[in-house]
Formats: sequence, C-alpha cells, structure tokens
Amino acid sequence: MQTELARRVQVVPLPKEPRLIAGLDCAFSPDGRRVFAAAVLLEVADARDGSSGLKVAETVGAEQETRFPYIPGLLSFREAPVCLEAAGRLSREPDLYVVDGQGVAHPRRLGLASHLGLFLEKPTIGCAKSRLIGAFDELGEEKGAWSPLRDGDEVIGAVVRTRSRVKPIFVSVGHRCLLEDAIRITLYCTTRYRIPEPTRLAHQAVSRLRRK
Repeated sequence: MQTELARRVQVVPLPKEPRLIAGLDCAFSPDGRRVFAAAVLLEVADARDGSSGLKVAETVGAEQETRFPYIPGLLSFREAPVCLEAAGRLSREPDLYVVDGQGVAHPRRLGLASHLGLFLEKPTIGCAKSRLIGAFDELGEEKGAWSPLRDGDEVIGAVVRTRSRVKPIFVSVGHRCLLEDAIRITLYCTTRYRIPEPTRLAHQAVSRLRRK
C-alpha cells in the first residue's frame, strides 16, 4: 500500500505562496493506548523588513484510541487518523501543512507528511528532528546552510541548519511542493528556535493535551 500511495505523491511547484500555514504533531499516552494530535494555524503577516511574521490564529486538538500496532516504517498508519481529525477541526483551511515527521525521506517514500498530504490534498512539508534514512555531506555552521540528503543516487530531502552552530533538521517534500520550496518555507518559519514555529507550537499543544 505504501508503494502504491507513494506513486501518487506530487513533487511540483507550490501553486501559490502560503498565507495560512498549519503545524501538525502527535504524541502517545505512556501506555501507548491513546494517541493525541494538535494542529496550530498561523497567519503569514506582511513584514516590510523581510523578517518572519507569523501570528497564531487557532489551536485545536484530537484524541483517539490507538488502532494500529507499532511497526517501524509504518508509523503513518498509526498516526495519520488522529492528525486528520485535528486538521479537520480547524475553522479555516490552510494553504500548506508543516508536519513533524518525514515526507519522501522514507524507505518507501511515504512518511507521515506525504501520507497526510494525499488525504488532505494540500501541500505538505516533512520536518523531522532526526534522520530515518539517507546520507549527507557536512554542511556549514551558519543558519541557512544545507546539504542534500541522498538514498543512493536519489535526493530525498535536505539537511538544513535552522540556527547557527545548532544541530540541523531533516526536511523533505511531503506533497505538492518542491524541495526548494520546503527548505525556503522551513527557514522562513524558523525564528528563535531550532524547530520551525508551526511544528514547535504544535508540539507544545499536543504535550499539553497529553498531560490533561
């Protein structure tokens, strides 16, 4: 099924510059029986000096029983349903989703961001804190430096320095965007922290939901 779905992923230019960007993240209860997700909607503000202008417009959450077992490489089947429920609770439809997880940087090219992109029928970007597969060359220490993430001869993503002299993150196309778009938007959405604001805020929101 992953191989079939991966064929439907579109690596194409963004149809337009996003004005509404949503971050998605999920987490599990300590016993693994329940799964939580949060979606945070941010408005892109006009910043005359070229700096990032992101304003939180809405935060929603969802909770479900865990229905799919833990199987490495198949995590999107475990996490996607609750993420889709959270996304469906947003009062406005985002132009683009930034997902805490992999896009096509996956053994079968269908990480969570790609899986969700197909269901949401929207551009998605995968922003992961760690590498799942692939190799890369050393990159510069300054913010904005990046190196291609390769699986053999295929470029499947990018290793991106979002803050100077701070550990990089792993960015890949989810659906309906180019890698260049994914890198640019990730850097635009990264302000004071290593993690882009959409997924950083979604992580905070889902952590609060899990504690409750």
